Amino acid sequence: MSSFGLRPRSGLSAAALLMCLGSPILAPVAMAQAVAGPDAAAPEPQVQEQTQPKPGSVTVLTVDKVVVTARRIEEDVQDVPIAVAVLSEQFIKDTGAFNPGQLKQLVPTLQFYSTNPRNSALTLRGLGAPFGLTNDGIEQGVGLYIDGVYYARPASATLDFIDVQQVEILRGPQGTLYGKNTTAGAINVTTKAPSFTPDTQVELTYGNLGFIQAKATTTGPITDDIAGRISFSGTQRDGVLYDVNRKDEINDQNNLGVRGQLLWNATDDIKVTFAADYTRQRPNGYASIFAGVAPTQRPLNRQYAAQAAFFNYKPPSTNAFDRLSDLDSTHQSNQDLGGASLNVDWRLGEGTLTSITAWRYWDWQPLNDRDFLGLPITTLSQNPSKQYQWSQEVRYAGEINDALHYVVGVYGFNQVVKTYGRQEQGSAAWRFLLNPNAQAQTPGLLDGYGQRTNIGIDHTSAALFGQLDWNITDKLRITPGLRFNYDKKDGHYTATTYGGLQTTNAALIALKQSVLADQNYAAKDDDTNVTGQLTISYAFTPTINAYATYATAFKTFGLNNNGLPLDANNQPALALATVKPEDETNIEIGLKTQPLPGLTANFAAFRTDIKDFQANVVNGQAGVLRGYLANAKKVRVQGVEFDLNYKLGDAFNAYFNGAWTDANYLDFKDAPPPLELSGGSVSLGNDQSGNPLPVGVYDASNTRLPGISKYAAALGGEYKLPGHHLLGREGEYFVAADASYRSNFSSSAIESPYLDIKGYTLVNARIGFKGANGWDVFAWAKNLFDKDYFEVLSVGGSSSGYYAGLPGDPRTYGVTLRGSF
Repeated sequence: MSSFGLRPRSGLSAAALLMCLGSPILAPVAMAQAVAGPDAAAPEPQVQEQTQPKPGSVTVLTVDKVVVTARRIEEDVQDVPIAVAVLSEQFIKDTGAFNPGQLKQLVPTLQFYSTNPRNSALTLRGLGAPFGLTNDGIEQGVGLYIDGVYYARPASATLDFIDVQQVEILRGPQGTLYGKNTTAGAINVTTKAPSFTPDTQVELTYGNLGFIQAKATTTGPITDDIAGRISFSGTQRDGVLYDVNRKDEINDQNNLGVRGQLLWNATDDIKVTFAADYTRQRPNGYASIFAGVAPTQRPLNRQYAAQAAFFNYKPPSTNAFDRLSDLDSTHQSNQDLGGASLNVDWRLGEGTLTSITAWRYWDWQPLNDRDFLGLPITTLSQNPSKQYQWSQEVRYAGEINDALHYVVGVYGFNQVVKTYGRQEQGSAAWRFLLNPNAQAQTPGLLDGYGQRTNIGIDHTSAALFGQLDWNITDKLRITPGLRFNYDKKDGHYTATTYGGLQTTNAALIALKQSVLADQNYAAKDDDTNVTGQLTISYAFTPTINAYATYATAFKTFGLNNNGLPLDANNQPALALATVKPEDETNIEIGLKTQPLPGLTANFAAFRTDIKDFQANVVNGQAGVLRGYLANAKKVRVQGVEFDLNYKLGDAFNAYFNGAWTDANYLDFKDAPPPLELSGGSVSLGNDQSGNPLPVGVYDASNTRLPGISKYAAALGGEYKLPGHHLLGREGEYFVAADASYRSNFSSSAIESPYLDIKGYTLVNARIGFKGANGWDVFAWAKNLFDKDYFEVLSVGGSSSGYYAGLPGDPRTYGVTLRGSF
C-alpha cells in the first residue's frame, strides 16, 4: 500500500481536484457555528446573514441560545422535548465526519453498518432496519433527510457531505412532524443556503494510504433577486485490503459529488430554492475476507475443514487483520445517485406555508464474491439495481397566539426499484453444497449452474400529519401529534435457473433445485394506520426542563423480495412472501439542564416495545446464501442516555455522551438457528406445548438483537491558545482529541458467540492553527492507536461453519488546509 502517494485512476484524480481548487471561486458567507458538539449549548457569537432559515436550520439569537427548527417551530435546543444531538458544520469538519456513516463515532446511539452501499443500514437505539442484507421490500426506520427531502435508499448514507451547515439527529419516533414515516428517528441534514454576499471556501486534505480530499463552495448574487451556490467534493483513498491474486488493493474510496442551488426572493414573503445534486462512486470494494470457523451440526465431512482439505485450500491468512484477500471474483461497488428538489416558503398569515417537491434516482452496479473464499463456489453474485423516487410535501407551520403553535402537513411518496440479479456456481460448489452421496455421484452437477432474477417493487405512500404545541403556562407545555398513513406495495420475484450438468434425471434436477430453484411469485397489499404521540414538558427553572413522551409508531408491511426459502418439497414457502407490519410503542422521559455557566447536562430514559418486529434472517438450507425477512413476535429495547457539554471561556470545551441499551427478542420461537446449530437433522427444542420444534427451527426468545452494544460512549475536547500568529496571520493554536467506545455486539440476526464482535475504542486527534481570517491548517490522525476491529461479521455459505469479516480502517493520518476569501 502506498503512503502519501497517488495512483492513476479512471475516476477521481489529483489533477482534477487541484484544478477545481485553482478555479476562480467566490466564497460563501460565514455561517454561525451554533453547536460545538452533540447537544451542545453556549455557541460563540458570530454574525449571520439574515435570511429565511431552511427547514431544520440553526440560527443564533444570542450567545446563550441555539435555536433549532427541527420541530418546524423556533425554539432553544434545551427547550426541545426530544433527545436530539445537534452537530455544527465546524464540528463535523474538524472531526473528519465527511459522510453520514461516520457520525456514529460522535453519537453513541447512532450506528451505521455496511458490507457495500446497497447493504447499508442506519440505526438509532438499535432500531431502524433489519441487520444484514438489504431487502427492497421493507422500510427504513431511520429517516435521512437533506434539506427536507427524504432519501429512501440506505446507500445514500455512503455519500460524502457536500457543503453541510449542520446535522440534527432526533431519537425516537418522528412521524407527526416529518413527511415519511420514521419509527426510530431522523437524521436531518441542512446544507448552506445561497447568499447575496459573494464568498468562497476551499479545503484540501492529504494523507497516508493515498488519501486526498478536496472540497470547494462558492456563492453570490446572480441578479438582485437571485443568488446561487455551487459546491464540490472529491475523495480518493487506496484500498485497505490486498488481493494476493490480482496483486492490487481493494476496499478503496473513489467519490465525486457536486451540488448546485438557486435562491429566488420572489417577493418579501416568498422564497423559492431549486437544488440539484449528483454523486458518482467507483470504488474497488467492498470485500469481506475469511475471519474464522465455527463447528456446526452438519456431519464432519460436510464442514469447512474437510471441504477445504479436499481442495488443499488455505486462505492467504487466518488473521483477517493481516488484510490479505484471495477472493476469486472481481469487486466493484459502482453507484450513481442524484436528484433535484424545489422548495417554496411562503409567509402566509401567522405562519409559513412550505412546499417541497423532489425527484431522486439511484443506479447500483456491483460485483462481489459472496462465498468469501478463494475457491470457485459462487463465482457470480450480484444484484444491479435502479431506483427512482418522487415526493411531495406541503405543510403549514403557524400560531394561533403566543401560546399555541401548530404544524399540519400532507405527504405523498412513490418509489420504484428494479433489480436484475445473477448468481452462478463454480467448480467447487458440488463439494460445499451437496450431501456426501450426491458429491460422490455428480462432481460436475453445479459447475456453471446459475440463476437470473427479475425483482421489482412499486411502493406508494401517503400521509396526513400534524402536531400542536400548547404552552398552558410559562412552565407547562403539552405537545400532542397525530399521523394517518396509507401504504401500497406491489412486488414480484422471478428466478430462472440455467447451466450446470445437463440431465433429464429427476433426482439430479431436484438436487440442483435444492441449491438454486426456479421461483416465480408476486405479492401486493395495502394498509392504513393511525399513530400519534403526546409529550408533556415542564420548566422547573429557566435552566431545568423535564419532559415525558408516549408515542406509537408503525412500520408498514414488507415484501420478501430476495427470494424465499424452500419447503420440504423444494418449493418456495409462499407463506413468507409478505411480512407483517411492525407496531411500536415508545415511552421516554428526559431532563435538560444547564446547572452551571457553560455546562449542559441532559438525560433521557426510554423503553420501546415492538410487536411483529421485522428481522432479516438466514436459514440453514444447504444452498442458501441470502437472507429473507421474518417476524419476531415481540422485541423490547430500553436504555438510558446521558449528554454532557462543558465550555470554559474561549480556551476549552469538551463533551461526553454515554448510552446503556438493552435490546432483546422477547418472543421469537420460529427463528432459524444460529451458525453453530445450523445444518442439523434433529429438533433444537420444544414449543410452548412441549412438542418438538420442526427441524431447522430455533427458539431465539430472550436473546439479544444484533448490532447493539450494551454500553457506548463518545467523548472529546479542544484546547485553544488565542492571540497568536502564524506566518503573519492572527489566530489561535489548538489541540483536540475525541474517542468513541462500544462494548461487544452481535453481528448476526440470531446471536452466535462466533459472530459476536469484541468491544473496541477508537481515538482520533488533531493539532493545528485556526486563523481569524478564515485560514486553517492542522494535522490529524484517525484510529490513532491502530486498533484492529471488525465492522461486521457474515456467515459463509452452506452452513459449513466458516465466516467472514469486514475489518475497520487502520490508522490514517494527514494534513488539512482550509481557506475562505
